[in-house]
Amino acid sequence: MEKFTVHEGIAVPIDSANIDTDQIIPKQFLLAVSRKGFGKHLFHDWRYLDDAETKVNPKFPLNYPEYKGATILVARDNFGNGSSREHAPWALMDYGFRAVIAPSFASIFNNNSLSNGLLPLRLTEDQVDSIFKVLTAHPGTKIRISLVDMTVQCAGLKYSFTLDPFRRHCLLEGLDAISLTLEHESEIAAYEKKLPSWIFPDRSGLKA
Repeated sequence: MEKFTVHEGIAVPIDSANIDTDQIIPKQFLLAVSRKGFGKHLFHDWRYLDDAETKVNPKFPLNYPEYKGATILVARDNFGNGSSREHAPWALMDYGFRAVIAPSFASIFNNNSLSNGLLPLRLTEDQVDSIFKVLTAHPGTKIRISLVDMTVQCAGLKYSFTLDPFRRHCLLEGLDAISLTLEHESEIAAYEKKLPSWIFPDRSGLKA
């Protein structure tokens, strides 16, 4: 998992509350089990005017030229509600997003995002509203997020945020579930050596 320490990038505002996972990545695209390839279908029903994705919707912010290459998304309350599909943060990250800023997130989406290296960053409604005003008045504005000192900066605005210490550690170090397990590889090996052979047989002499 890629480390998240300090990130600065163009922020795109999507002025909607209750953006659910089916809007983020519709169910017809959940055919693959790898994490790649979902970005092109992100917000399919809003980004495109046809099912074949050949006609873009010029009124959707993600299609504005000013937001090309955006890596931070700003939205309203209850982002990521709906089904528990892990494909939602996969699609956001595959598109290029590293963080989503909103007043609140659905709990399952929040956990899935943190497990995959996407930062769900909570600010108050008033703080998010102030950022929306900046991004609307000056499209293409960049936001700087520091997970090191837990701050968000946007065109003169500066806010602090909080994050569970364990989740923060994992993001700062780029640790996913497998990496966390491997941090204790020596302890695991030592424990396995103590187990009776009938519980954990020695397979070193077996041929593949």
